[in-house]
Amino acid sequence: MKAVSIVGYKKSGKTTLTRKLADALEARGKTVTIAKFTHTGLAKPDTDTGLFMKEGRTVIGLGGNECTVHWGEKKMLPDVLPLAQADYLLVEGGKTMSWLPRVILLRSPDEQKVMDRGLAIASFGEIKAEELPNYSDATLEELVDCIEEKAFMLPALDCGACGEESCEIISQKIVAGKATMKACKSINNSAMTITVNGSPVGLNPFVENIIRGAIEGMLGSLKGYAPGSDVEIKISK
Repeated sequence: MKAVSIVGYKKSGKTTLTRKLADALEARGKTVTIAKFTHTGLAKPDTDTGLFMKEGRTVIGLGGNECTVHWGEKKMLPDVLPLAQADYLLVEGGKTMSWLPRVILLRSPDEQKVMDRGLAIASFGEIKAEELPNYSDATLEELVDCIEEKAFMLPALDCGACGEESCEIISQKIVAGKATMKACKSINNSAMTITVNGSPVGLNPFVENIIRGAIEGMLGSLKGYAPGSDVEIKISK
């Protein structure tokens, strides 16, 4: 899954742009998941499902053509992404997230430093960011081209396996063209990899050692296994 966030202050046009990008990507045959950060609550008071929703309660809504899960507690975006199977993740908001690139919408030029953080691949709207390509409704398809080329998603582990202190530093280098996704060792480990529905799962060194040690310990009692062998384990539905 590739990802990009749409970042700007309130009333900057984030929702409108996110919707347009989702429509444009889907018109190209891509599947899209949208994650929206909000401070106004998620309950839908005019629906029966909304009447069940409350803090501390999990509610699952099953419709003829859709499904929704409401958790009554805070969840971090990386924790729920395994439930989302799509080609692209569009995140509306999330200014503090530093493990994916972003498109910024500015209301004034002095907002760029706060919004950019070395993670911006483009700006959108009437206020143009310095040293970034700027797009508008008239050039929306070009922005979609940019996203298809430059979108990515790191595992947000800040594990240090790459030699850097945080995923943000690697993200900044990828955006600047000074590194690629191969720099992330938690999802590019030659010794052990785990994928879920085709997407790699990030493993910090500590977790990797636990999982690998447990698997090798169990395999040791099986005939046909010898230490040092290449092992592939596949779990299907």
